[in-house]
Amino acid sequence: MNPVLYEFGNIEIRWYSVLILIGIVLGFTLAIIEGKRKNIDKDIIFDMGFYIVLFGIIGARLYYCLFNYSIYKDNLLEMLKIWNGGLAIHGGIIAGLLTIIIYSKKKKIPTLQLTDIVAPSLILAQAIGRWGNFFNSEAHGPATSMAFLKSLKIIPNFVIKGMNIEGIYYHPTFYYESLWCIAGFILLIIIRKLIKNLKNGELTCIYLIWYSIGRFFIETLRTDSLMINKFKVAQLISIGIIIISIIIFIIIKIHNPKEEIKEEDKIEKQDKPKEKKNKKKDKKKTKKEEPKEDNKKEIKKDEDKKEEKPKKKKKEESKEIESKEKKEETKDTKSKKK
Repeated sequence: MNPVLYEFGNIEIRWYSVLILIGIVLGFTLAIIEGKRKNIDKDIIFDMGFYIVLFGIIGARLYYCLFNYSIYKDNLLEMLKIWNGGLAIHGGIIAGLLTIIIYSKKKKIPTLQLTDIVAPSLILAQAIGRWGNFFNSEAHGPATSMAFLKSLKIIPNFVIKGMNIEGIYYHPTFYYESLWCIAGFILLIIIRKLIKNLKNGELTCIYLIWYSIGRFFIETLRTDSLMINKFKVAQLISIGIIIISIIIFIIIKIHNPKEEIKEEDKIEKQDKPKEKKNKKKDKKKTKKEEPKEDNKKEIKKDEDKKEEKPKKKKKEESKEIESKEKKEETKDTKSKKK
Protein backbone atom coordinates (compact mmCIF):
# COMPACT_ATOMS: atom_id res chain seq x y z
CA MET A 1 0.00 0.00 0.00
CA ASN A 2 1.10 3.57 -0.68
CA PRO A 3 1.39 5.41 2.68
CA VAL A 4 1.31 8.84 0.96
CA LEU A 5 -2.08 10.38 0.24
CA TYR A 6 -0.82 13.48 -1.58
CA GLU A 7 2.44 15.28 -2.31
CA PHE A 8 3.18 19.03 -2.53
CA GLY A 9 6.75 19.17 -3.79
CA ASN A 10 8.82 17.89 -0.88
CA ILE A 11 5.83 17.91 1.49
CA GLU A 12 3.95 14.64 1.90
CA ILE A 13 0.47 14.20 3.34
CA ARG A 14 0.32 10.66 4.71
CA TRP A 15 -2.71 8.47 5.30
CA TYR A 16 -1.53 7.77 8.84
CA SER A 17 -1.69 11.45 9.86
CA VAL A 18 -4.99 12.10 8.05
CA LEU A 19 -6.71 9.13 9.71
CA ILE A 20 -5.48 10.19 13.16
CA LEU A 21 -6.84 13.68 12.46
CA ILE A 22 -10.24 12.27 11.42
CA GLY A 23 -10.34 10.22 14.62
CA ILE A 24 -9.53 13.32 16.70
CA VAL A 25 -12.24 15.44 15.03
CA LEU A 26 -14.92 12.77 15.50
CA GLY A 27 -13.78 12.18 19.07
CA PHE A 28 -14.01 15.91 19.87
CA THR A 29 -17.51 16.09 18.38
CA LEU A 30 -18.80 13.15 20.41
CA ALA A 31 -17.21 14.43 23.63
CA ILE A 32 -18.73 17.91 23.21
CA ILE A 33 -22.21 16.40 22.61
CA GLU A 34 -21.91 14.20 25.70
CA GLY A 35 -20.49 17.07 27.75
CA LYS A 36 -23.50 19.21 26.84
CA ARG A 37 -25.80 16.40 28.02
CA LYS A 38 -23.98 16.41 31.35
CA ASN A 39 -24.11 20.23 31.63
CA ILE A 40 -20.37 20.68 31.06
CA ASP A 41 -19.43 23.68 28.96
CA LYS A 42 -18.08 22.86 25.49
CA ASP A 43 -15.08 25.16 26.08
CA ILE A 44 -14.01 22.95 28.99
CA ILE A 45 -14.33 19.81 26.84
CA PHE A 46 -12.45 21.50 23.99
CA ASP A 47 -9.60 22.68 26.23
CA MET A 48 -9.33 19.28 27.91
CA GLY A 49 -9.44 17.51 24.53
CA PHE A 50 -6.63 19.69 23.21
CA TYR A 51 -4.35 18.73 26.10
CA ILE A 52 -5.35 15.05 25.90
CA VAL A 53 -4.46 14.91 22.19
CA LEU A 54 -1.20 16.81 22.69
CA PHE A 55 0.11 14.82 25.65
CA GLY A 56 -1.52 11.60 24.43
CA ILE A 57 0.50 11.69 21.18
CA ILE A 58 3.67 12.61 23.10
CA GLY A 59 3.04 9.77 25.58
CA ALA A 60 2.28 7.26 22.82
CA ARG A 61 5.48 8.18 20.96
CA LEU A 62 7.71 8.17 24.06
CA TYR A 63 6.29 4.80 25.12
CA TYR A 64 7.07 3.32 21.71
CA CYS A 65 10.55 4.87 21.48
CA LEU A 66 11.56 3.76 24.98
CA PHE A 67 10.85 0.12 24.16
CA ASN A 68 12.58 0.52 20.78
CA TYR A 69 15.47 2.67 21.96
CA SER A 70 17.97 0.58 20.02
CA ILE A 71 16.39 1.81 16.77
CA TYR A 72 16.60 5.52 17.67
CA LYS A 73 19.75 5.77 19.83
CA ASP A 74 21.99 6.67 16.88
CA ASN A 75 19.56 9.28 15.50
CA LEU A 76 17.31 10.75 18.19
CA LEU A 77 15.65 13.18 15.75
CA GLU A 78 13.92 10.19 14.15
CA MET A 79 11.73 10.09 17.27
CA LEU A 80 9.97 13.24 16.06
CA LYS A 81 8.81 11.66 12.78
CA ILE A 82 5.49 10.28 14.05
CA TRP A 83 4.02 10.31 10.52
CA ASN A 84 6.15 7.24 9.81
CA GLY A 85 4.21 5.35 12.47
CA GLY A 86 5.28 4.16 15.89
CA LEU A 87 2.59 5.28 18.35
CA ALA A 88 1.81 2.89 21.22
CA ILE A 89 -1.81 3.24 22.34
CA HIS A 90 -1.04 2.21 25.92
CA GLY A 91 1.38 5.11 26.23
CA GLY A 92 -1.33 7.43 24.89
CA ILE A 93 -3.92 6.08 27.35
CA ILE A 94 -1.57 6.54 30.33
CA ALA A 95 -0.60 10.09 29.29
CA GLY A 96 -4.22 10.98 28.50
CA LEU A 97 -5.44 9.69 31.87
CA LEU A 98 -2.82 11.73 33.75
CA THR A 99 -3.87 14.79 31.73
CA ILE A 100 -7.54 14.29 32.67
CA ILE A 101 -6.67 13.86 36.37
CA ILE A 102 -4.67 17.11 36.44
CA TYR A 103 -7.26 19.02 34.39
CA SER A 104 -10.23 17.77 36.45
CA LYS A 105 -8.55 18.81 39.71
CA LYS A 106 -7.87 22.25 38.27
CA LYS A 107 -11.47 22.71 37.09
CA LYS A 108 -12.95 20.94 40.15
CA ILE A 109 -14.91 18.44 38.04
CA PRO A 110 -15.08 14.72 39.02
CA THR A 111 -12.27 12.91 37.19
CA LEU A 112 -14.32 9.79 36.47
CA GLN A 113 -17.12 11.89 34.99
CA LEU A 114 -14.66 13.28 32.44
CA THR A 115 -13.16 9.88 31.65
CA ASP A 116 -16.69 8.55 30.99
CA ILE A 117 -17.22 11.37 28.50
CA VAL A 118 -13.92 10.65 26.76
CA ALA A 119 -14.09 6.80 26.68
CA PRO A 120 -16.43 6.36 23.65
CA SER A 121 -14.55 9.06 21.74
CA LEU A 122 -11.21 7.37 22.41
CA ILE A 123 -12.23 3.89 21.31
CA LEU A 124 -13.77 5.29 18.11
CA ALA A 125 -10.57 7.24 17.37
CA GLN A 126 -8.59 4.01 17.94
CA ALA A 127 -10.78 2.17 15.44
CA ILE A 128 -10.12 4.83 12.79
CA GLY A 129 -6.43 5.34 13.62
CA ARG A 130 -5.68 1.63 13.19
CA TRP A 131 -6.23 2.02 9.43
CA GLY A 132 -3.06 4.11 9.35
CA ASN A 133 -1.21 0.83 10.06
CA PHE A 134 -2.83 -0.61 6.96
CA PHE A 135 -1.41 2.08 4.68
CA ASN A 136 1.98 1.86 6.39
CA SER A 137 1.97 -1.95 5.98
CA GLU A 138 2.68 -2.40 9.70
CA ALA A 139 1.10 -3.89 12.83
CA HIS A 140 0.20 -7.05 10.96
CA GLY A 141 0.26 -10.69 12.03
CA PRO A 142 2.15 -13.72 10.78
CA ALA A 143 2.20 -14.93 7.20
CA THR A 144 -0.88 -16.74 5.93
CA SER A 145 -2.60 -17.50 2.61
CA MET A 146 -5.12 -15.57 0.55
CA ALA A 147 -7.47 -18.58 0.68
CA PHE A 148 -7.45 -18.54 4.49
CA LEU A 149 -8.16 -14.81 4.68
CA LYS A 150 -11.07 -15.18 2.25
CA SER A 151 -12.45 -18.12 4.23
CA LEU A 152 -12.91 -15.85 7.28
CA LYS A 153 -15.61 -13.97 5.30
CA ILE A 154 -15.23 -10.80 7.37
CA ILE A 155 -12.26 -9.28 5.55
CA PRO A 156 -12.95 -7.10 2.47
CA ASN A 157 -11.05 -7.92 -0.72
CA PHE A 158 -9.14 -4.61 -0.75
CA VAL A 159 -7.78 -5.41 2.73
CA ILE A 160 -6.70 -8.88 1.61
CA LYS A 161 -4.93 -7.34 -1.40
CA GLY A 162 -3.29 -4.76 0.87
CA MET A 163 -2.00 -7.55 3.10
CA ASN A 164 0.00 -8.90 0.18
CA ILE A 165 3.37 -7.42 1.15
CA GLU A 166 6.21 -8.33 -1.21
CA GLY A 167 4.30 -11.41 -2.43
CA ILE A 168 3.39 -12.73 1.03
CA TYR A 169 -0.06 -12.49 2.66
CA TYR A 170 -0.25 -11.52 6.35
CA HIS A 171 -2.95 -11.50 9.01
CA PRO A 172 -4.51 -7.99 9.11
CA THR A 173 -4.30 -7.63 12.89
CA PHE A 174 -4.95 -3.88 12.51
CA TYR A 175 -8.31 -4.82 10.94
CA TYR A 176 -9.21 -7.23 13.76
CA GLU A 177 -8.47 -4.56 16.33
CA SER A 178 -10.42 -1.92 14.39
CA LEU A 179 -13.49 -4.20 14.32
CA TRP A 180 -13.09 -4.90 18.04
CA CYS A 181 -12.94 -1.15 18.78
CA ILE A 182 -16.03 -0.42 16.64
CA ALA A 183 -17.94 -3.15 18.51
CA GLY A 184 -16.73 -1.61 21.80
CA PHE A 185 -17.86 1.85 20.72
CA ILE A 186 -21.35 0.55 19.90
CA LEU A 187 -21.45 -1.30 23.25
CA LEU A 188 -20.51 1.84 25.21
CA ILE A 189 -23.12 3.97 23.43
CA ILE A 190 -25.86 1.36 24.07
CA ILE A 191 -24.90 1.07 27.76
CA ARG A 192 -24.82 4.84 28.14
CA LYS A 193 -28.29 5.24 26.61
CA LEU A 194 -30.07 2.26 28.18
CA ILE A 195 -28.65 2.31 31.72
CA LYS A 196 -29.76 5.56 33.34
CA ASN A 197 -28.24 5.06 36.79
CA LEU A 198 -24.63 4.64 35.65
CA LYS A 199 -22.17 5.84 38.25
CA ASN A 200 -19.11 7.89 37.39
CA GLY A 201 -16.30 5.60 36.27
CA GLU A 202 -18.34 2.55 35.28
CA LEU A 203 -18.24 3.34 31.56
CA THR A 204 -14.51 3.98 31.76
CA CYS A 205 -13.93 0.57 33.40
CA ILE A 206 -16.05 -1.18 30.75
CA TYR A 207 -14.00 0.51 28.01
CA LEU A 208 -10.68 -0.48 29.58
CA ILE A 209 -11.77 -4.09 30.17
CA TRP A 210 -13.26 -4.47 26.68
CA TYR A 211 -10.29 -3.02 24.83
CA SER A 212 -7.71 -4.86 26.92
CA ILE A 213 -9.37 -8.26 26.39
CA GLY A 214 -9.34 -7.76 22.62
CA ARG A 215 -5.81 -6.38 22.61
CA PHE A 216 -4.49 -9.31 24.66
CA PHE A 217 -5.67 -11.92 22.14
CA ILE A 218 -4.88 -9.87 19.01
CA GLU A 219 -1.38 -9.26 20.34
CA THR A 220 -0.67 -13.00 20.17
CA LEU A 221 -0.73 -12.63 16.35
CA ARG A 222 1.37 -9.46 16.14
CA THR A 223 4.90 -9.86 14.81
CA ASP A 224 6.13 -6.37 15.75
CA SER A 225 5.23 -6.35 19.45
CA LEU A 226 7.22 -4.44 22.06
CA MET A 227 8.99 -6.99 24.25
CA ILE A 228 10.38 -7.36 27.79
CA ASN A 229 12.56 -10.47 27.63
CA LYS A 230 10.18 -13.12 26.24
CA PHE A 231 6.96 -11.31 27.22
CA LYS A 232 4.92 -8.96 25.07
CA VAL A 233 4.54 -5.61 26.80
CA ALA A 234 1.01 -4.99 25.47
CA GLN A 235 -0.21 -8.31 26.90
CA LEU A 236 1.29 -7.60 30.33
CA ILE A 237 -0.21 -4.10 30.36
CA SER A 238 -3.59 -5.47 29.20
CA ILE A 239 -3.70 -8.03 32.03
CA GLY A 240 -2.85 -5.30 34.56
CA ILE A 241 -5.52 -2.94 33.18
CA ILE A 242 -8.17 -5.70 33.25
CA ILE A 243 -7.45 -6.57 36.90
CA ILE A 244 -7.32 -2.95 38.08
CA SER A 245 -10.47 -2.00 36.12
CA ILE A 246 -12.47 -4.92 37.58
CA ILE A 247 -11.43 -3.92 41.12
CA ILE A 248 -12.36 -0.27 40.52
CA PHE A 249 -15.68 -1.30 38.94
CA ILE A 250 -16.58 -3.40 42.01
CA ILE A 251 -15.63 -0.55 44.37
CA ILE A 252 -17.79 1.88 42.37
CA LYS A 253 -20.73 -0.57 42.45
CA ILE A 254 -20.45 -1.06 46.20
CA HIS A 255 -19.80 2.53 47.13
CA ASN A 256 -20.10 5.87 45.32
CA PRO A 257 -16.80 7.55 44.47
CA LYS A 258 -15.72 10.35 46.79
CA GLU A 259 -16.29 12.88 44.04
CA GLU A 260 -19.98 11.94 43.86
CA ILE A 261 -20.30 12.24 47.62
CA LYS A 262 -18.69 15.67 47.45
CA GLU A 263 -21.19 16.68 44.79
CA GLU A 264 -24.09 15.55 46.99
CA ASP A 265 -22.63 17.46 49.95
CA LYS A 266 -22.38 20.56 47.77
CA ILE A 267 -26.01 20.20 46.75
CA GLU A 268 -27.09 19.77 50.38
CA LYS A 269 -25.04 22.80 51.42
CA GLN A 270 -26.61 24.83 48.65
CA ASP A 271 -30.10 23.69 49.69
CA LYS A 272 -29.60 24.51 53.39
CA PRO A 273 -29.18 28.28 52.97
CA LYS A 274 -32.17 28.24 50.63
CA GLU A 275 -34.25 26.55 53.33
CA LYS A 276 -33.09 29.12 55.87
CA LYS A 277 -34.00 31.95 53.51
CA ASN A 278 -37.42 30.40 52.92
CA LYS A 279 -37.98 30.12 56.69
CA LYS A 280 -37.04 33.77 57.15
CA LYS A 281 -39.43 34.75 54.39
CA ASP A 282 -42.22 32.72 56.02
CA LYS A 283 -41.58 34.45 59.33
CA LYS A 284 -41.71 37.84 57.67
CA LYS A 285 -44.95 36.89 55.98
CA THR A 286 -46.54 35.80 59.27
CA LYS A 287 -45.42 39.05 60.85
CA LYS A 288 -46.95 40.97 58.01
CA GLU A 289 -50.14 38.95 58.24
CA GLU A 290 -50.53 39.57 61.99
CA PRO A 291 -51.01 43.31 61.69
CA LYS A 292 -53.45 42.70 58.91
CA GLU A 293 -55.67 40.75 61.35
CA ASP A 294 -55.49 43.66 63.81
CA ASN A 295 -56.46 46.02 61.03
CA LYS A 296 -59.46 43.85 60.28
CA LYS A 297 -60.56 44.09 63.93
CA GLU A 298 -60.18 47.86 63.88
CA ILE A 299 -62.16 48.07 60.66
CA LYS A 300 -64.93 45.99 62.27
CA LYS A 301 -64.99 48.33 65.27
CA ASP A 302 -65.25 51.34 62.99
CA GLU A 303 -68.09 49.71 61.11
CA ASP A 304 -69.86 48.91 64.37
CA LYS A 305 -69.44 52.51 65.45
CA LYS A 306 -70.83 53.71 62.14
CA GLU A 307 -73.80 51.41 62.56
CA GLU A 308 -74.36 52.66 66.15
CA LYS A 309 -74.40 56.36 65.13
CA PRO A 310 -77.56 56.23 63.01
CA LYS A 311 -79.26 54.21 65.75
CA LYS A 312 -78.44 56.90 68.32
CA LYS A 313 -79.70 59.59 65.97
CA LYS A 314 -82.97 57.75 65.54
CA LYS A 315 -83.37 57.39 69.29
CA GLU A 316 -82.70 61.08 69.83
CA GLU A 317 -85.18 62.02 67.11
CA SER A 318 -87.86 59.79 68.60
CA LYS A 319 -87.25 61.33 72.03
CA GLU A 320 -87.61 64.85 70.61
CA ILE A 321 -90.86 63.87 68.90
CA GLU A 322 -92.21 62.42 72.17
CA SER A 323 -91.25 65.53 74.12
CA LYS A 324 -93.01 67.76 71.54
CA GLU A 325 -96.12 65.63 71.73
CA LYS A 326 -96.15 65.86 75.51
CA LYS A 327 -95.81 69.64 75.37
CA GLU A 328 -98.72 69.90 72.97
CA GLU A 329 -100.85 67.69 75.21
CA THR A 330 -100.15 69.85 78.24
CA LYS A 331 -101.14 72.95 76.28
CA ASP A 332 -104.41 71.34 75.22
CA THR A 333 -105.33 70.37 78.74
CA LYS A 334 -104.62 73.92 79.96
CA SER A 335 -106.79 75.43 77.28
CA LYS A 336 -109.66 73.11 78.16
CA LYS A 337 -109.53 74.10 81.79
CA LYS A 338 -109.81 77.71 80.88
